[in-house]
Amino acid sequence: MLKNYLMVFFVSMVPVIELRGAIPIGLGMGLPALPTYLVCVLGNMLPVPFIYLFARKFLIWGYHKPVIGPVCKFFITKGEKGGRKLEEKAGKGLTVALLLFVGIPLPGTGAWTGTLAASILDMKFKDVLVACMGGVLLAGIIMGLASAGLLGAVSGLFAAG
Repeated sequence: MLKNYLMVFFVSMVPVIELRGAIPIGLGMGLPALPTYLVCVLGNMLPVPFIYLFARKFLIWGYHKPVIGPVCKFFITKGEKGGRKLEEKAGKGLTVALLLFVGIPLPGTGAWTGTLAASILDMKFKDVLVACMGGVLLAGIIMGLASAGLLGAVSGLFAAG
């Protein structure tokens, strides 16, 4: 069982997949919901300080390198685009907007992208941690409910026909 929790923990650390993929995997393996949720939240949050403190510096450093340059350019462009869009829509409510950006499980959103965008926007470290933690908790609840089939059951109540 420890092996399954470790797998879920490490999957939740992977960019793009994050906790959004790790929770359904854990529940699919038969792990209990609450411990799976907690392990996934921890795994998803662990990279956040490192992304905030080092990712931007690494991407700027690698921007003009021959092998990693295209990847660095892609992530800088994606982070800047996401950050500016978020800043434009949010105004002074940037922390809440970041929380929602991280928390609503859609493609291209999540703790990795949100933290990178926040670092490019020079948001305060504390605000980024609070927003990402809230967003990861929200995404975990949404994914847990969706994995349990509860969101489908609720949407069935409102279906026409």
